[in-house]
Amino acid sequence: MNININGKPEPTKIYRWLVLIFVSLAMFGNYYVYDSISPLADLLAKHLNFSDSDIGWLNAIYSLPNIFIVLIGGIIIDRLGTRKSSFIFSLLCLIGAVITAISPDLTIMATGRLIFGLGAESLIVAVTTVLARWFKGKELSFAFGINLTIARLGSFAALNSPTWAKVYYENWQEPLLISVVAATISVLAVIIYMIMDTNASKRFTLSADLAQDKIVFKDIFRFSLSFWYIVLLCVTFYSAIFPFQTFAVKFFIEQHGVTREFGGFLSSLLIFASMIFTPLFGLLSDKIGKRALLMMFGSILLIPVYLIMAYTQIPLLIPMTIMGISFSLIPAIMWPSVAYIVDESKLGTAYGLMTMIQNIGLAGFNFLIGWANDFSGDYTLGMWIFSVLGFLGLVFAFMLRKVETGPNAHGLELSMAQREKLK
Repeated sequence: MNININGKPEPTKIYRWLVLIFVSLAMFGNYYVYDSISPLADLLAKHLNFSDSDIGWLNAIYSLPNIFIVLIGGIIIDRLGTRKSSFIFSLLCLIGAVITAISPDLTIMATGRLIFGLGAESLIVAVTTVLARWFKGKELSFAFGINLTIARLGSFAALNSPTWAKVYYENWQEPLLISVVAATISVLAVIIYMIMDTNASKRFTLSADLAQDKIVFKDIFRFSLSFWYIVLLCVTFYSAIFPFQTFAVKFFIEQHGVTREFGGFLSSLLIFASMIFTPLFGLLSDKIGKRALLMMFGSILLIPVYLIMAYTQIPLLIPMTIMGISFSLIPAIMWPSVAYIVDESKLGTAYGLMTMIQNIGLAGFNFLIGWANDFSGDYTLGMWIFSVLGFLGLVFAFMLRKVETGPNAHGLELSMAQREKLK
C-alpha cells in the first residue's frame, strides 16, 4: 500500500473496484431505461394506437436536449463535484422513467423521455469523470471497459426482456414499470457511491474533486490538439455505428432475406461482443500503451464491413463480428484517453463537450442515412457514407498518433509501467 506525504494511504484495490461496481450499476439502470421502448413497439401500436412516428419520437426526443445539456452537465460536475451531480442526474432519470410509465398519453410519455434524456447523458459524463478520478494512473482503461460491459448489460437485458419477462408483456405499462425499477437501482447505486466517496476522502489520499471557482467558456477552446482529434474520432466512429443500428434489422431483412429474429440477433452481436471484449482491450492498452495505434486498427476494421454487406453475400456473421471487435476496441481506449490529456479539474467539461459533439453527429447522421435510403431506393449510398466515416476515423486516429509520438505527447502511447518510470 502506497503512503502519501500527508500520511494517508491510497485507496485499496478492493475499495476502488467496489466504487467501480456501484457506478457501473448506475449505468446499468440508465442503459436499461433507454432501451426499454424498443421491445414495446408492437404493444404501443396495438394498445395505444401509436404510429411508427410516435414511437420514433419517444427515442428521438431523448437525444435532442443532449446536443446542449451534456456540456452544461459537464460544467455542473466540475462545479458541484461528482457526488452531488451524479445524484441529481440519476434522480432525473428516475423521474423521467416514472412519468413515461404512468400515462398512455403520448405527450406525457414524451415528456418523461425528455426528462430522462436530460439526466441520462449527463450521468454518463459524471460516471466517466468518477472513473477517471479513481483509476487514473491505475488500470484506467480496464476499469472503463468493465463499466461499459456492465452498462451494456442493461441494454442487453432490456432488448431481451420479452423473453425473460414474458409474463409482463401482456400490456404496454408493466414493462415500463420494470424500467422504473432499473432507474431506482441506479439512484440507490449512486447513493452508495456517494457514501463510499465521502468516506474515502477522509481515509485515503484521493485526487481532489474540486469545483471551479469560475466558469470560463474560453477554456473549452484551450484543450489540446490531441483532445480534439479524439473528439473527431468519437463523432465519426459513433456516427458510423449507432445510425447503422437504427436501420440494421430492416437492412438485414430486405437486403439479405433473413428472418426478423436472426436480424435482431445479428444486431445484438455488437452489444454482446462489446460486453466481452471491451474490458480485455482496456486491459491490453493499459499493459502495452499504443492507444492511438490501437484506435487506428479499430478504425481500419470498420471501413470495409459496410461495403462487404452491401455488395457481397458473405455470411453476415463475419462482417458483424469484425464490427463488434471495432465497437469493443475503440471505446475501451478512447474515453479513458481523455483523462491523460485534460486537466483533472476540467474533465467534466471535456467529457461533456465530447458527448455533446457526439450527439450532434448521431442526430445528424440518423436523419442523413434515412434520407439517403429514401433517395437512393436502397441501402448502398448509406453504406458508403458509413465507410467514409470509418475512413475519417482512421485519419483522426493517425493524426492523434502523430501528435502523441512527437514533442507535445501526453503519454497515450506509453504503458502503465512506462508512465510509472517517468514519475
